[in-house]
Amino acid sequence: MLIPPMCPCASGLPTPRSREDVTQPESPHWWRRAGTQVLDILFPPHCLGCGVTVMQAGHLCGACVAQLHLITAPYCVRCALPFTSRAAGGPAMTCASCEENPPPWQAGRAAMVYDDMPRRLILPLKYADRTENAQLLARYMTTAAADLIYADSMLVPVPLHRRRLFTRRYNQAALLARALGRMTGAQTLVDGLIRTRATRPLGGQGRIQRQRLMQGAISVRPTRREAITGRHIIVVDDVMTTGATLAACASSLLAAGAGRVDVIAAARACGQHEQQ
Repeated sequence: MLIPPMCPCASGLPTPRSREDVTQPESPHWWRRAGTQVLDILFPPHCLGCGVTVMQAGHLCGACVAQLHLITAPYCVRCALPFTSRAAGGPAMTCASCEENPPPWQAGRAAMVYDDMPRRLILPLKYADRTENAQLLARYMTTAAADLIYADSMLVPVPLHRRRLFTRRYNQAALLARALGRMTGAQTLVDGLIRTRATRPLGGQGRIQRQRLMQGAISVRPTRREAITGRHIIVVDDVMTTGATLAACASSLLAAGAGRVDVIAAARACGQHEQQ
């Protein structure tokens, strides 16, 4: 079921408590508050979605929040595909695709449907150096995966090939994983996986084509095998489409000895957005 978020704060979500919250004062020092207020006067914070002025930096305005379609129950517990009703999910709450071809991971979560507003947050994060969007998206992801992420979980981002990383200068999935780690206290292993070969962009490719392209493209970094052995690994990505990339990651992690693998994405492509 898809529901528009309703929350009094501009972002639509409270900031989850992390380990730092337990050991540090909840409010910043007076000079930090004063500095923030001065900066807000000189450089008013803007909505990350549309650019209008908001009360707090790193948030969305009310109009943009209303355009988010957050994924809440009922949804497929394997791939986070939203259901129109609980009856549609059946006793196992899994979609027909996951019933027919179960993914290698156990549970999958996504924060929102990948439509116009998430696209305006994720594409600039990936291609336009809008790295501040990672923190906002991670807050929604933390809520969506609250039943999956524990203190002993390990967050591993989907890797970029070194050539693409050199061009882009950062991995957006790693930024999301780091933000999730700060919010939840889970360990983050940003270099646990590597792209063994470059693949052409998957946009516009169908499920079978994506699976073929991703075969053998991702593996566990040899120096990180011991770190992931027996661990609960959560693979982090920005968008879940057919799941081919996440499946390649999960299969490699399980083959290297991971105890369990789950996945979490900022957004889930549905319907007309599955080929994008």
